Amino acid sequence: MIELKNVRKSFGDKTVLQDVNFTMNAGQTNLIIGTSGSGKTVLMKCMIGLFQPDEGQILYEGQDLTKIDEKEKKELRQQIGMLFQGSALFDSKTVQENVMFPLDMFTRKKYREKLSRVNEVLDRVNLKDANRKFPAEISGGMKKRVALARALVLNPKYLFCDEPNSGLDPQTSLVIDQLISELTKEYNITTVINTHDMNTVMESGDHIVYMHQGKKQWEGSNKDIIFSKDKLLNDFIFASEFLRDAKQKRMEEMERESK
Repeated sequence: MIELKNVRKSFGDKTVLQDVNFTMNAGQTNLIIGTSGSGKTVLMKCMIGLFQPDEGQILYEGQDLTKIDEKEKKELRQQIGMLFQGSALFDSKTVQENVMFPLDMFTRKKYREKLSRVNEVLDRVNLKDANRKFPAEISGGMKKRVALARALVLNPKYLFCDEPNSGLDPQTSLVIDQLISELTKEYNITTVINTHDMNTVMESGDHIVYMHQGKKQWEGSNKDIIFSKDKLLNDFIFASEFLRDAKQKRMEEMERESK
């Protein structure tokens, strides 16, 4: 579980985050959404310790990231997996070497133990026979799965994903969404996703925080969005006439199902 309490962040005279409060629970896909400039990227960077908030608390199971010393931060970061927007794979390393990299950096396990763990996570993301391939030899969707395997190889308690569907076609995006959701529940991970992808919001949003001008404008689940009366949220989520019609039809379906 991650809790944010009254988090504020400014750069010079520009306030980027204002009194942000929410709780993100384990076993859920927690989404941060909002337009460009809404503060969601700065918020995520504060949550993983890249930026220090000016005020407020960021609590990991009650441990305040903003107050702990460097040794404690290092220990906490080893519990955090990160899936970067561009996958951030090493071009000169094979899939196996990319996934093994965190084990080489942070553990003293023998090679056989590390290889066993690498094979385990590659199998879990459906890349069983890709060990010897290089990033240039695999598709964009496969690269995302390699990056996800690398993020999971240290058995993290927390998983942060920055635009995990960036650059992917809609069908592959759905596969990545489903995989992240499955792994989140399977390993009871506190997963935090920064996304613009509305399919991710509607399909995987167990818990959603909508940011607007540095503030938490709305909070709820993907089911709550359908019935939300928040104009800013609706203008953002259902920007096109097609999506507005889809919302109306879904509302009618849900109302019939509840009777």
